[in-house]
Amino acid sequence: MFFKSLIGRIVILSFLLFLVAIGSVTLFHIHREHTHITNTSLRTADLMMSVIERSISSSMSTGNTRDVQTILEMVGSDPRLAGVRIFHPDGRVLKSSEPHEIGRRVDPHGLATFLQGKGHNIFRGPTGEEVMGVVKPIYAEQRCTPCHGAGRRVIGVLNLDLSLAEMEAQLLETSQLFSFTMLVIVLLLTGGISLIFHRFVRQPLQTISTKMAQVEEGDLTVTLEPQSDDEVGRLMVSFNSMVERLRLANDELQSCHYQQMERVDRLASVGEMSAGIAHEIKNPLAAISGAVTVLADDFAENDPRREVVNKVLEQIARLDKAATDLLFFGRPGKPSFEYVDTNDLLNKTMFFISQHPEARNIHQTKEFTRNLPPVWVDGKQLQQVFFNIIINAIQAMTDGGTLLLQTDLVEEQGKEVVRVLIGDSGSGIKPEDLELIFTPFFTTKTQGTGLGLAICRQLMEQQGGTLMISSRPGEGTRVIINLPVSKDAALNMNEEKSAQFKNISC
Repeated sequence: MFFKSLIGRIVILSFLLFLVAIGSVTLFHIHREHTHITNTSLRTADLMMSVIERSISSSMSTGNTRDVQTILEMVGSDPRLAGVRIFHPDGRVLKSSEPHEIGRRVDPHGLATFLQGKGHNIFRGPTGEEVMGVVKPIYAEQRCTPCHGAGRRVIGVLNLDLSLAEMEAQLLETSQLFSFTMLVIVLLLTGGISLIFHRFVRQPLQTISTKMAQVEEGDLTVTLEPQSDDEVGRLMVSFNSMVERLRLANDELQSCHYQQMERVDRLASVGEMSAGIAHEIKNPLAAISGAVTVLADDFAENDPRREVVNKVLEQIARLDKAATDLLFFGRPGKPSFEYVDTNDLLNKTMFFISQHPEARNIHQTKEFTRNLPPVWVDGKQLQQVFFNIIINAIQAMTDGGTLLLQTDLVEEQGKEVVRVLIGDSGSGIKPEDLELIFTPFFTTKTQGTGLGLAICRQLMEQQGGTLMISSRPGEGTRVIINLPVSKDAALNMNEEKSAQFKNISC
């Protein structure tokens, strides 16, 4: 609708603003014109009063009242005058241009003007026209004593009523002319502003809106052509820049999306092939391992061939582990959830890892929080995650170091979780490698498969947990594992928080 549009609001507000501003100026000029006409009428009335006073002065000094009446009637014939009279200070008309007024009471406006000491007054006459009444006292002189007696200072009041009908009509005509001129100016200014806004604001905004709708529909090739270097032109330039950046980002996103789709497709194919190959390899390896073990039993303990057989069995075990990792990555098993004590599971895992030859030069630091609530996970899969990460940490400390194991109960996104921190003092991970550590088949080890961390992350996501790794070259690596806590266990744990403390042992 017009009233809801930007141009409509601007037109209405501009019209009202011009109307108030120009209307105020017009009213000021009309009032000024009215004051000027009133002052002009007053000067005209004073001039006529002076003429009448001089005309009747000689007749009154000789007592010739008939000449006074004649003069008043002659002057009162002027169409501009509504009446000329002389009345007694008590209000009785003595002489008048209208003979029927003689002896009657003067008009109340004239008497009130005299009694109040004013020189003039404006009021409405009997016919409704505006009348200016002027009064002037006639003071007694020495020559007036024979007729009016001694002791009287004012012997009469000269009253002249000047009709303002002609001046009122002139004022009305002037007011109408001012009002019409004001309305024309307001309409012209409003129309001019409307055309300016339509040309320089509304049309460009409609063009931008149309182009934005095309962008919303997915067309990132649209551009705008700025017609000027003003704010709207700069807005169009910014719009073109925004669309260009969106187009580049969209192209990059599509390219990345296609690459990820190809990568996912390759990983899916590799996973299926890996599962098939691993399944086909494990059975022959089991048969070979059994056959070699039988052959080893025929050799004496000090037979050099037994050492060769043991090396063969070690390589068979390594191949079997690699095939098992491939099989699990290609077809991961579903977790079997149960309540698990995190501290107890870490202790069991460290018992087996302590037997590893590479763990002999490693100093272990355990910071386990007591009374941790049980976590709702698959215990075997979680132990596999702990085992892989701790083995990686030990292998990162080739010259010895410190292995840190830490557990705690924290709140994350409004939920309580058990946090496990596994840290080492090894050489750390390069920044470019840190971004690829969860990529399947990526490894920096000479004998690694590159599936360990990818499997660990997959296992944690299946169980509602998270796995995060932070590392800096020369400062070691920190692995943080967040494990979900069951609701019932969390409620029970809230009552025992006051008894929690950390037990640090080496």
